[in-house]
Amino acid sequence: MAEVKAQLNNLRLAPRKVRAVSNLIKGKNVLDALAQLEALTKRSGSPVAKLIRSAMANAENNNNMVKENLYIKSINVDEGVKLKRFKPKGFGRVSPIEKKTSRIRLVLAEKVPGMKRIATQEKLSSRAQAEGKVKEEKTEQVSLADKHETKKPEIKTELGRKENVLKSLGKRVFRRKAI
Repeated sequence: MAEVKAQLNNLRLAPRKVRAVSNLIKGKNVLDALAQLEALTKRSGSPVAKLIRSAMANAENNNNMVKENLYIKSINVDEGVKLKRFKPKGFGRVSPIEKKTSRIRLVLAEKVPGMKRIATQEKLSSRAQAEGKVKEEKTEQVSLADKHETKKPEIKTELGRKENVLKSLGKRVFRRKAI
């Protein structure tokens, strides 16, 4: 069974907060996980989604896998480097602060092992044919444009009724109970 690995180092979010998102999508289909992350309002959702998209692209381009066949086999969130800072306190003292970072390791696997993009050559040939048709259409359009003189588009400006602007503004502002 083929696996694809991707990792994100030094994400400037606490691992505890990223684990809440990663546990939500563990074991899910890749496309379902991305849909769930889009609807999520947590800040750690977008970096995790970006990592999943990167792993999907690696699987498609490097290993010739089908993205509909991929699922999240494992996602581990570990502590990264801690940034040491100081916070001033009363009476001239300071207290240390640790700004935590996360390291995310993602492993994608295939649901059905060995399912490769077999039809890639067929797709490429159909794309080449389609591109050829598009190029032919473009040359036809260019030749038609050469035959006809190009006219500059006329810009029409619509003048709205400006005399009632203040009245409507007054009605909008003073929508209160009757006096």
